[in-house]
Amino acid sequence: CQTKPTTKTPTTRTRANNKCQTKQWRKRSNRHETMSLPKEFVDAHHHFIDTTCDVYKNFLATIAPDLRYLPGSYAAEVVDDLAKIGVTVAASVHVEAMPDDGAAEAAWVQAFVDDGAAPTVRAIVGSVDLAAADAEARMVALKAAAPAGVVKGVRWMVDCVGRFDGGRTATHVATKRHDGVDYLRGSEGGYDGTAVPAFEAGYAALGTHGLSFDLQCAPAQLVEAAKLAARHPDVPLVIDHLGKPRIVLGPDMLEEGEADSEEEKTINPNLTPDAEELEVWRAGMKAMAAVPHVCVKIGMLGYIVPGWVRTPEREAVVRDLVLETVRMFGPGRCMVESNWWASAAASDSDFLSDAAPSAAELIQKLSTWFADFSDEEREMLFSGTAKKFYRLE
Repeated sequence: CQTKPTTKTPTTRTRANNKCQTKQWRKRSNRHETMSLPKEFVDAHHHFIDTTCDVYKNFLATIAPDLRYLPGSYAAEVVDDLAKIGVTVAASVHVEAMPDDGAAEAAWVQAFVDDGAAPTVRAIVGSVDLAAADAEARMVALKAAAPAGVVKGVRWMVDCVGRFDGGRTATHVATKRHDGVDYLRGSEGGYDGTAVPAFEAGYAALGTHGLSFDLQCAPAQLVEAAKLAARHPDVPLVIDHLGKPRIVLGPDMLEEGEADSEEEKTINPNLTPDAEELEVWRAGMKAMAAVPHVCVKIGMLGYIVPGWVRTPEREAVVRDLVLETVRMFGPGRCMVESNWWASAAASDSDFLSDAAPSAAELIQKLSTWFADFSDEEREMLFSGTAKKFYRLE
């Protein structure tokens, strides 16, 4: 997750126009679509955050000083929302959110579980800088911060295509912690275009400690990530957020001066995807799919097409990429995530659009897209693959 918007806020008139159009599309969708909803959902990825507490004070709090998203909000916006359509959140996976110390964050999350405030959380993916000299000691501390078997894996966000530029590129703000060094390709590190040796040493140690790795990277890094994964078959790896193809139809809203008038200023009408971006993404995802112990999470779809829920045409672009991914990896290696934190807009698109599906709407749409899969395959997509990967059974 990012923490601040990178696109222009629509005008009041534009927002009203688009809200009306989005509601009309949802009404048409609900009237014509049929779906088989899952009975249960294992949410493979979500976050709790409180930058007013010490866990996040040195890094994330400097970016978003008053960001709080706690278990009560997740229960209302995800668990209860899905219950209204008959879907039970059987379990969930809490994924790190750029804490100063991974063990401290894991203990903070586990305290909510122990108090009964976060009953769905059955697994924690914690934060460890795998390039740190004491990476293994941090893994030991991370696992000790929660009851045995709760900490299942590690994530350290590595999406880097150059130095962080305020969200204008695929480089994530998290990489400011090692700004300019691409851990997967060695940029500005004096290496040969492969993984930074210290990072690979830490990655290899994950297998020793029985931990998986959540990979959040840019599409341009996927091919090297696949080579890294292949060299370490004892480290289960899951790609976050569909591999993060970025804004493939351009921005959600037309910029000022591009519309004929204020009245007509609405949604970007472009429906031709960025061929170069998708070519890079496909090459990387095919390389990853060829590594048998690699899985992928389906979520954060608004990062691909901001405002994808506004029109059937925009939705179709996202749907086709999701189904292409499932065909590439197979349902047994794909898992649905809500990526929920802060709000629907934050969870879906990192604030690239103010139009986003609720948790229930997301599961309904995915259920429609997955209608041609068998009952067993749909079960894998919504719960089975996450249970298997995170060892929840």
